[in-house]
Amino acid sequence: MRSTPLHPVARLPEEWSTSLAARGERSFTAKQVFHWIHRRGILDPAAMTNLPARLREHLAAEGLGEVLTPERVHRSEDGTRKLLLRLRDGATIETVLLPSVSGSGSQAQLDADAAAADDDEDDDAEAGAAPRVRVTQCISTQVGCAMGCGFCASGVAGLKRHLGAEEIAGQVLLGRAMLEEGEDLRNVVYMGMGEPLHNYENTARSLRLLTHPEGINLSTRRVTVSTSGLVPEIARLGADFGGQIALAISLHAADDETRSALMPINRKYPLDELLAALRAYPLPRRRRITIEYTLVAGQNDDPAEARRLAKLLRGLPVKINLIPMNPIEASSLGPPAQERVAAFQEVLTQAGYSCFVRRRRGDDVSAACGQLVLLGAKPKVRRALG
Repeated sequence: MRSTPLHPVARLPEEWSTSLAARGERSFTAKQVFHWIHRRGILDPAAMTNLPARLREHLAAEGLGEVLTPERVHRSEDGTRKLLLRLRDGATIETVLLPSVSGSGSQAQLDADAAAADDDEDDDAEAGAAPRVRVTQCISTQVGCAMGCGFCASGVAGLKRHLGAEEIAGQVLLGRAMLEEGEDLRNVVYMGMGEPLHNYENTARSLRLLTHPEGINLSTRRVTVSTSGLVPEIARLGADFGGQIALAISLHAADDETRSALMPINRKYPLDELLAALRAYPLPRRRRITIEYTLVAGQNDDPAEARRLAKLLRGLPVKINLIPMNPIEASSLGPPAQERVAAFQEVLTQAGYSCFVRRRRGDDVSAACGQLVLLGAKPKVRRALG
């Protein structure tokens, strides 16, 4: 049972219908309010000009307004933009906009890397139309993170708090408003700060908000949730959304000893339990689970490990994203040499897997995978494994 009332931005249309009907408002006003917030991205009640004045006053009294304030935008040489956002309580989070021109030779790889979508062709582009810039947004679900993965900066200061659904979905509302001319928001990936499934209720509600046909109406095949492997919540996500939400697994090792050293969550949910959850996930036909594998020099990057990984994943509908570790202050670990990455990929390709090496995006502004960090966090240097 919810102990605090839902923030207005977190309400679904049916919840608006109930609350507004209790106030004697006409039935169609619920859709109007939801449209203003989630289709037009307007959070100022005074700007909702087709609503009665009394209702605008009520919405203001309920606290409808901006939930995130952009403090700083860091622009990478490759076009990636990292947004530092301040929350109402003063905490900060980060979200990242990753643009790429549709129709370019690298688009299929970018979509495989960033969006984990199997059928992400530019199916709505008109013949002869100028190429659009397709944007993937990477969003956060927590202030900090409790998972403590050794190659990720987000958890260096631990978990501060969960984000509300309004703060998760609000990142997309804000990101959409900050798109530049010629850009389209096409994919949303839950791969920013925090473990999405550790904050399950708010993550699930934000998914319903972002994919609702009366709002932004993102296709579920263009939304990816990444998890370090919370087995019960993987099952819950599959049941609640019928497997329609794309799933990415932060795996990073093919044996329990190595994975537990890199990712403490493996001690609670070891590989056999995680693999069983993936086999049970109700995946639609022709869809695959994305396996994310951060390559850490001297820890999990040798060809023998690649062969173990190929054996571990046999029979699962997966594709593999290899991610050479991005440098972070909070870790003594580092990326392998390029030839080690290529050798690892070759083993998996020869074993029959679709395997991509994720392109570095935004690492010059610390916006790359594993680099999003709680502002002011004090790094704790982790010793190398072994």
